[in-house]
Amino acid sequence: MKKVLIAEDSSVIQNLAKKILEFQNFEIHSVKNGQQVLDALEKEDFDIILLDINMPVMDGMECAKAVRSLKDEAKAKIPMIAITGNARNYSMEDFKEAGFDDMLAKPLNFDALVAQVKSLTE
Repeated sequence: MKKVLIAEDSSVIQNLAKKILEFQNFEIHSVKNGQQVLDALEKEDFDIILLDINMPVMDGMECAKAVRSLKDEAKAKIPMIAITGNARNYSMEDFKEAGFDDMLAKPLNFDALVAQVKSLTE
């Protein structure tokens, strides 16, 4: 079973994404900010990370860069999807530069979410 780490400070979005991905047989772990993502990565392995861009403590852009610079090479290469409510603030180039493989705009299109997660974890 593939393991997905979702970092999202909105519990509504977190719960919806969790239900939808669990239905697709993914194991979901949820955290509230970028720092918690790094803490979780120290303890276990994940197949993909979904990162909200606007979070307290450490935002998604900062977190993505931190993941890409991890000493553990396997973990530094984990696929990451940016989740953003302000798609206009960043271009796909910005996301790629930060280390993201793809992005999803809010409100989330759950078909797109499932398709992207599957394509990046297969």
